[in-house]
Amino acid sequence: MSSPLYQQIAHQLAEDIRKGFYQPGERIPSVRKLSTQKSVSHATVLHAYATLEDQGLIRARPQSGYFVHNTPALTAPTPPIARVEQPYAVTRSGIINEILHQSRREGVIPLGAAVPSSQYLPLRALHQQMSKVTRFHSQKAFSYIFSPGYEPLRRQIAIRMRDAGAIVDPSRIVVTNGCVEAMQLCLRAVTHPGDLIATESPSYYGLIQLCDLLGLKVIEIPTDPDTGLSLESLVKAADKWPIKALVLTARAGNPMGATMPEDRQRKLVAMMARRGLPIIEDDIYGELMFEPGRSKALKAFDCSDTVMYCSSFSKTISPGVRTGWVIAGKHQPEIEKLQTFTTLSACSVSQMAVAAYLENGGYDRHLRYLRQVYRKNLSSFQLAIQNHFPTGTQITRPAGGFILWISLPGGIDAQRLFEQALTQNISIAPGAVFSHSEQFNHCLRLNCGVPWNQETERAVMTLGVLARQLLTKNNEVQEVYEVTA
Repeated sequence: MSSPLYQQIAHQLAEDIRKGFYQPGERIPSVRKLSTQKSVSHATVLHAYATLEDQGLIRARPQSGYFVHNTPALTAPTPPIARVEQPYAVTRSGIINEILHQSRREGVIPLGAAVPSSQYLPLRALHQQMSKVTRFHSQKAFSYIFSPGYEPLRRQIAIRMRDAGAIVDPSRIVVTNGCVEAMQLCLRAVTHPGDLIATESPSYYGLIQLCDLLGLKVIEIPTDPDTGLSLESLVKAADKWPIKALVLTARAGNPMGATMPEDRQRKLVAMMARRGLPIIEDDIYGELMFEPGRSKALKAFDCSDTVMYCSSFSKTISPGVRTGWVIAGKHQPEIEKLQTFTTLSACSVSQMAVAAYLENGGYDRHLRYLRQVYRKNLSSFQLAIQNHFPTGTQITRPAGGFILWISLPGGIDAQRLFEQALTQNISIAPGAVFSHSEQFNHCLRLNCGVPWNQETERAVMTLGVLARQLLTKNNEVQEVYEVTA
């Protein structure tokens, strides 16, 4: 099925801009001119130009037209790929709890935990729907809605899944208490304590701790910040170790923000299907891809019931409503049983309110706003880091979401940076919590889901100063060592 006409026009113009046919600051064809050239309506061209604005490629000037957006070049390199390590049992819960605690402390700039600012969430609309649900449907809202969950919500989720490239019947969706519960249920359905799972390196610290709670061992597979998980390394690991499942994020991964190209997604799903191994897909940032329609979830390529898909509305509607879902295929009966005898069900009020919000429309408009805001925020953070952090700092270029992965030069200990940043009321996530290996001790993850303002800019500048100070101390120690050696 071909993409809509406005997307085709937007894609062609985007390619022309990237190839340099239109230079920064240069005016692109007017709406009238392009509509004549393409033999399309003005509305179609306006829709295409709005798409390019969302992507940060053009800007509208009142009474002047549309111009290629002129931004400083991001020249900092991307971090290198990791190496394969041995399987390991998981720890590091202490520092993770500290990050979560500090993110909630009054006065702290929360650049650690990947939680979107409440300013970016549809709180008013959600409050209205909560009020209506509790007022007019109180009997159902304050009763259990047992697994698989509220049917109108499952219908709305099935509609959302089409944007991910997957056609799913609502009956195949189980509503959960957020994405973490969805992943937990999947892991419990396909593994036993002592089993080994594979995941990305670096990996989401919540998954690492979840494996610890379930008594699972983990082997990390190197992940490229541009192309995602290394299929070649995964094959070698699967040949050597008794892997029971693979857990990964194919779109806007956490913490690297990597997105796997479509051809590699197809290869991955086919490869795991041949081996009879399940994939647990965490797609929590999938709806925040900056160019919707250009990337699909792994589930879109699943022809053999290999992919167990997990997601939630925590990053787009509200983390507090705890409304997620899982599409588990042949494992659904086990998932429903596990949920029934653990949490019983997801919150009924939340399910009904989110369903009503989705039904009433406006969610796609809200997503468009989020994508535009997060793209701008990421660009502002990237350029500020490039300007204020030590020379040699490496920065990822996510294609969606709102998190950045940063590699510091000179062996700077990100744990020490974390501790010193807290004294300045700034919270970050040091790289050590995203892996059991020591490969990422010089890395950190920043949450860019907060408004970019003077306070945030000062925080990034402060982090840069602290990083430079740590680098200077490292160099001094190294010089002393070389003299005395």
